[in-house]
Amino acid sequence: MNVTALVWTLTITGIIGLLLFDFFFHVRQAHEPTLKESATWSALYVGVALVFGVGLWYFAGSGHGGDYFAGYITEKALSVDNLFVFMVIMASFKVPRAYQQKVLLVGIAIALVARAAFVFVGAAMINTFSWTFYFFGLVLLVTAGHMLKPEGEQEHSADNIVSRIAKKFFKASDEYDGDKLFTRIDGRRVMTPMLLVMIVIGGTDILFALDAIPAIYGLTEVPYIVFTATAFSLLGLRQLYFLIDELLDRLIYLSYGLAVILGFIGVKLLLHALHKNSLGFINDGKPVDVIELTTPVSLGVIVGVLVTTVVASLIASRKKAEKKELSKAGPTQ
Repeated sequence: MNVTALVWTLTITGIIGLLLFDFFFHVRQAHEPTLKESATWSALYVGVALVFGVGLWYFAGSGHGGDYFAGYITEKALSVDNLFVFMVIMASFKVPRAYQQKVLLVGIAIALVARAAFVFVGAAMINTFSWTFYFFGLVLLVTAGHMLKPEGEQEHSADNIVSRIAKKFFKASDEYDGDKLFTRIDGRRVMTPMLLVMIVIGGTDILFALDAIPAIYGLTEVPYIVFTATAFSLLGLRQLYFLIDELLDRLIYLSYGLAVILGFIGVKLLLHALHKNSLGFINDGKPVDVIELTTPVSLGVIVGVLVTTVVASLIASRKKAEKKELSKAGPTQ
């Protein structure tokens, strides 16, 4: 897929424009978004992503269009799982709800910059080193195995490595000063918890990219599709946070569904690596004749697993709630 410098420039400019629009028209004035506001703008951002995908399908062909949609759905699902961690971080730092929008938007901006860098590093590795597909495939399989482990109390802890580093090297006040990033205590300028939580959210987003970028490279090797699918999955994440924060606790099987998806993509990457093999200790450095999973198959598996996971989660959550209500009611006479 040949993407001109002009197309890259227009795409990046458009994404930056959406972020700036979000900041100046929604986030700059601190407030707690209503359900209607969150739903409207979440739908708008999903609509923009879908329109872009349809345009890509029309101008670049169904193959690249399908790769984009598979990548977008996968990255969006991973982003939803990340919202669990954001909720814990917000609670840990006691961020007032009216200020949470700004924290999330800054975190998303940091994530976009970081993931753009990872996209081009990944592309360079793929073009230079044939073993990159093996590496990415193994990373996803290990990640999938980790997600299948039962969650403990520390599973979604805000006290991660990013938080510990930030608290160690930066002096911060104990109290918020509105949504200011710095304040003065005894005449000395110090950072507020607002800036600290932004650093933690942004740093955590960078850690998430270590899983997200290999996952989408398992679906397509085109940097433009990898970047746009990742970027559009992050845009609107702020609104989605407020829209489904009560629903997140009911998606009890989401991590298992994502583990299946990452495992599937990991296997797909390893099969692709074998198909293009040049490592001397595997089949004498010759390609291995194995099946390759097509984009329609990948898209079908991803959508099927997500739908099954969500439906099963909601059914199980409903039964759990009904059982809880019955236990509260006590034995009937």
